Amino acid sequence: MKRLLAALVVSAASTAYAQAPTAEQLLDAMDRNLTFESRSSRIVMTVEGRRTRSYEIVSYGRGQEDTAMEYLSPPREKGTRMLKLGGELWIYLPAVDRVQKISGHMLRQGMMGSDVSYEDLMASRELRAMYRAAVTGEGQVEGRACWKLELVAVDATVSYPKRVSWVDRQTYLPLKQELYALSGMLLKTWTMSDPRQYEGGRIYPGRMVIQDQVKKDSVTRIEFKELKFGVPLEKEVFTLRWLERK
Repeated sequence: MKRLLAALVVSAASTAYAQAPTAEQLLDAMDRNLTFESRSSRIVMTVEGRRTRSYEIVSYGRGQEDTAMEYLSPPREKGTRMLKLGGELWIYLPAVDRVQKISGHMLRQGMMGSDVSYEDLMASRELRAMYRAAVTGEGQVEGRACWKLELVAVDATVSYPKRVSWVDRQTYLPLKQELYALSGMLLKTWTMSDPRQYEGGRIYPGRMVIQDQVKKDSVTRIEFKELKFGVPLEKEVFTLRWLERK
């Protein structure tokens, strides 16, 4: 009887593994959901720490390389703009009426003291292009069945050399991600929830939560109030002129 039970367990495990998608299939499915040709959104970013701060932001994305953001509130940050073109990033500070380029160690700083760094903003390429991956098991996040996926960066230009993702079996969203340094230190956790379906079958999260595991004194929550894909965008938005446009 013990041998029979053991054989059944092995057989069931083998069947489950055979039915699992490949790592490449999971990466492709995630990329189909999370990357886009064009996008516009309005979000509320709330940073909870020693004090809670909320920011309302409009954002425009073009392909995998270009992003423009403008802060609508609070009043002291209103008019602050950020522009990413390829691998370069600039910020316009209305209080001093000056454009500053963000580079080097400054890219690791959190935007407005949040857990989202400027490097995170710039990491918009397809996962398939940045990582090699392997399916290493199964698990659950908030009661949802997931495939566990381990991703290792293909080169040193990637912000997080290793990721461990729990990919929802139904939506193919990475409901939970652990982001690691080359040393193996856990740097951040990033969760996604409230999945919503858009035209073409794309599924995108309505909420995200990011927590820096190094400083551990804050958590950042992002809620999408408006989100559209495949929208026409002004060409001027993706120019340095737009940063200082009155």
